Amino acid sequence: MNDETPLPEGFDSITVTANGTRLHAVVGGSGEPVLLLPGWPQTWRAWRHVMPALTAQGYCVVAPDLRGMGASNRPMTGYDKDTQAEDMRALLSQLGIHGDVRIVGHDIGGMVAFAYARRHSEEVKQLVLAELALPGFGLEQAMDVASGGLFHFGLFMTEELPELLVEGRESEFFTWWFNWLSAVPGTFSAEEVATVASSYSGYEALRAGFAQYRTLLDDGRINRTWHREGGSLSMPVLAIGGEYSTGTRLFDSLTNIAPRLSGAVIPGSGHFVPEESPDMFARELIAFFSLPVLS
Repeated sequence: MNDETPLPEGFDSITVTANGTRLHAVVGGSGEPVLLLPGWPQTWRAWRHVMPALTAQGYCVVAPDLRGMGASNRPMTGYDKDTQAEDMRALLSQLGIHGDVRIVGHDIGGMVAFAYARRHSEEVKQLVLAELALPGFGLEQAMDVASGGLFHFGLFMTEELPELLVEGRESEFFTWWFNWLSAVPGTFSAEEVATVASSYSGYEALRAGFAQYRTLLDDGRINRTWHREGGSLSMPVLAIGGEYSTGTRLFDSLTNIAPRLSGAVIPGSGHFVPEESPDMFARELIAFFSLPVLS
């Protein structure tokens, strides 16, 4: 799929081969780099309301589609979050960015952002995680339906079944999905849902999307092993939750692994905070980025 949707003013669309996979990204601005990683089932467009606010503050913004999502390629493997962290690092390298990057990750993108920070802490200036349950540190409880957890994790992790159920009903499914997880009416227009659905039209596109979920248990084991062996996040970390979604749960799950942790809850927002409350979300980012970063 070629992403032909309109770009924010001052941004360009690029496609590069990074870590062996063709990746699409939207890039704009100049100055210190900010990498924005979207959640499933979204693309760079999840950040479209936030990106201009960041470039206006003097940042170079890089908003990619993760492998298997949007206009990036859909390989059969490599959906573990460590491999995808290397995708992102290779993408930045091709743009001449080799460190001092601020990374913002939402949902699945937050899992990739965490893996990047865990693997290359010396290269990450600040880390923002928004609206996710982290593998190894809360995700397993969030997906436990016997304890009131969310059902969709188990469904999406099942090989072949969700593709068979959703194929041919992509628009109906994603309409339901965004309505279920958002709290601000009107955030996702029919046109926006259709744009997302077009990225996942057909069995293969759906297979690549759901592949993001099929590594989560292994991702959790890797994260827990890292922490058990003494790992912690050395950079400043901001955990953001929507009032009607994760709230403070992400912050609470990070207290033992991020010594320089701060948190924010976006009032009135559901899961999709960059789109439901973009102005408030952008203000939280800019305020966090402006804080002194001590080594």
